[in-house]
Amino acid sequence: MSHNTFGHLFRVTTWGESHGPAIGCVVDGCPPLIALTEADLQPWLDLRKPGGSRFVTQRNESDTARILSGVFDDGNGPVTTGTPIAIEIQNEDQRSKDYGEIARAYRPGHADVTYQAKYGVRDYRGGGRSSARETASRVAAGGVARKVLGEGIRIRAGVVQLGPHRIADEAVDFDAVYQNPLFAASEAVVPEWEAYLDGVRKAGSSIGAVVALEVTGVPAGWGAPLYAKLDAELAAAMMSINAVKGVEIGAGFGAAELTGEANADEMRMGEDGDPVFLSNRAGGILGGISTGQPLTLKVAFKPTSSILTLRQTVNRDGEEVDLRTKGRHDPCVALRGVPVVEAMAACVLADAMLRHRAQAGR
Repeated sequence: MSHNTFGHLFRVTTWGESHGPAIGCVVDGCPPLIALTEADLQPWLDLRKPGGSRFVTQRNESDTARILSGVFDDGNGPVTTGTPIAIEIQNEDQRSKDYGEIARAYRPGHADVTYQAKYGVRDYRGGGRSSARETASRVAAGGVARKVLGEGIRIRAGVVQLGPHRIADEAVDFDAVYQNPLFAASEAVVPEWEAYLDGVRKAGSSIGAVVALEVTGVPAGWGAPLYAKLDAELAAAMMSINAVKGVEIGAGFGAAELTGEANADEMRMGEDGDPVFLSNRAGGILGGISTGQPLTLKVAFKPTSSILTLRQTVNRDGEEVDLRTKGRHDPCVALRGVPVVEAMAACVLADAMLRHRAQAGR
């Protein structure tokens, strides 16, 4: 099995390599009669695409989405047909010569050595399938998923920690995220963070970061108590993103410091007759099932492994060498990871909605 597909009813298969002619995805299981055009996908791709500021890779890609199938205009505008939706994104600015030195040497921190061990062959030009370039396909699929979910569900993410610099939970402002080049969830931190990341970038180094996610509008009842826990599927989706090394749901690791009294989200009856939670340390999920509260996650990204500092490694001939990774790379991969986190959440939730509807009939 090649494992290029995720999801159950809302299924996404991505294809293509970083330096091939194109990348893309096939979305299967999308319900019919949902209005969908390329203009619905492009704003999300524009947020992820490279070259948007000095803080991201300067690879020049328009990331223009082209829908090849699964949509038909019956005279009232293009709508989904219920058949597979194929989306293509052309690669326009590959510089394969930048990767000549790693044709045989394994980059430390990258998947080069494990990819070679698994397949016996690897596309060294930008990492092939293991490149973060693949995430553009996920963002396109996430645009379809948002249309399935509808406007009542709001998915927002932003950088809340850059290296050692953190935004306090009470100061997080998701409305600020796409108003600054760092995707920071607070306008107040931008000047200090820009100066810090400029120093990292000019040194040819990189830094890690944490992205927070909040989803509002998810009703109670999505997910399942055992093998389809909503939090487990969200965590798996986030861990599938390049460079992600950790995921917290709700209080996350902080819950290990709490007593049972402090951790339990107490309840009272609301005016509409439904329970009202007095806190949300569970992150909107209890027993694998959504509570109706906001879903809250944090996703930790490691530093970009492509840096200009010489690092010790080995090559395919068994020789010990020192390697400097050349090319155009993000000094902090988490910045452009923000729309990817949102897209993966959208895909998981669209799948959860359809599965809940199939089982519960609503």
